[in-house]
Amino acid sequence: MALQFASRMDGLKGSAIRELLKIADKPDVISFAGGFPAPELFPVEGLEIVSKKVLEEDGRKALQYSSTEGFLPLREHISKLMEPQSLKADPDQILVTAGSQQGLDFCAKLFVNPGDVVITESPSYLGALNAFKAYEPKFVEVEMDEEGMLMDKLEEALKTNGNVKFIYTIPDFQNPTGRTMTIERRKKLVELANAYDVCVVEDNPYGSLRFEGEIHPAIKSFDTEDRVIYLGTMSKIFCPGMRIGWIYAAPAILNKFNLIKQGADLQCSTIAQRECAAFFDMYDINEHIKKIIDVYRRRRDVMVNAMKQYFPKNVSYTYPNGGLFLWVTLPEGMDSTDVFKKAMDKKVAFVAGEPFYPNGGNANHFRMNYSAMPDEKIIEGVKRLGEVLNELC
Repeated sequence: MALQFASRMDGLKGSAIRELLKIADKPDVISFAGGFPAPELFPVEGLEIVSKKVLEEDGRKALQYSSTEGFLPLREHISKLMEPQSLKADPDQILVTAGSQQGLDFCAKLFVNPGDVVITESPSYLGALNAFKAYEPKFVEVEMDEEGMLMDKLEEALKTNGNVKFIYTIPDFQNPTGRTMTIERRKKLVELANAYDVCVVEDNPYGSLRFEGEIHPAIKSFDTEDRVIYLGTMSKIFCPGMRIGWIYAAPAILNKFNLIKQGADLQCSTIAQRECAAFFDMYDINEHIKKIIDVYRRRRDVMVNAMKQYFPKNVSYTYPNGGLFLWVTLPEGMDSTDVFKKAMDKKVAFVAGEPFYPNGGNANHFRMNYSAMPDEKIIEGVKRLGEVLNELC
């Protein structure tokens, strides 16, 4: 049987991270590969109470179809959740999505025709790249330093490329590097977007998880022409299994997203939205986030201290001030895929760096997650990985 698939399928491949997780998801493997939150921090007991309350008080509505925009009380809570990032969002400008991953897919579906340009940080989030690739864009990468995307390089990319549809950025504790864009560069990014008449997709799953200092204002807070689209999620601050994310955008843009959502799945889970809203009513989400921050800060420090002890001196790594990841740089000429193979012999997993670059290359990097493993496993895993690196470097 010769099935005729759409041409867009020709360039699609399985997620490198998902394939690695199949290998790494074994009880005897210490995995720094996934972007998983710490499961012991999920508020299971509270959700048991909340679920019972929702079903007892309004079970029939909770199990029925509901609006595409999302449950209004939940959107009101989401609006308050964004206030520390200097955002004053009207709930009517928020669309609830099936995680921020759906928002990424919707952005590409809304803007990108085959051959259009999408500008990304280099490296960038692999899940976003996979979502965008289905719409066959041309990726233009912009270099980063420890303060985020380089604005002179961004301006050069905007000058030299026509038909740029949007700039994609993760400004806070970026996936995969853990870097954070400075406030000055956030303002400059908006200035450039205005000057070159392009949209900005601000993906911010980690902004609330700051370990030190003050939360930075979102790029969206500097938006003067309604061209910044903000994507948020409950996955890193609450429960990823509920699959609740959101898009915050100007009404004219949000109306388009609403139409796309209706064609995709009509709405997000009614009961999950109501349970999430009820949890926010009954419990202090900010206190819950503080508990997450305390654990992740400690685990970051445990990982970095172990790297200082066990990694060779010619291997460097970032020191994030929040989020879930840090980024390791190997000597030039090394391939982290080779390191991964030897690390797996010692039952340790991470994510090789090359797939995070839209146009390939840069194989001498890899991503490490510190949120999902307990302290003792972080130390043991870094020690085993250090043995591999000392052998190869």
